[in-house]
This record gives sequence, C-alpha cells and structure tokens, in this order.
Amino acid sequence: MAALAWLLIPLFAAIGAAIWGSWASRNRTTGDVAELAGYARFRDAMEKSHSGTDPV
Repeated sequence: MAALAWLLIPLFAAIGAAIWGSWASRNRTTGDVAELAGYARFRDAMEKSHSGTDPV
C-alpha cells in the first residue's frame, strides 16, 4: 500500500503540472483589443480638441 502511495504522488504532480501549464499558456489577448480601441478613440478625441487652439 505504501508503494502505491509513492506512485500516486508523481501522478498527482503531473496532473497538477498539466493543469497549470494549460492555464499559463492560455490566450490572453481578448482584453487587449478593446483596450487598444479605447486608446485610439482617446487619441482621436485629444487631436480633435487641440486642433482649433493656438500652440503655445
């Protein structure tokens, strides 16, 4: 029974490593698209607000 316990430890470690590896390599680019679009809108708004004023 003790041998079975020692064989299960690496098995659980391998399963945990596989779960962590799949979580760490997930695709995280979905939030960047909306954030970059918001930044582009901000830049456009800043250019429009400064286009009619005299530069200092």
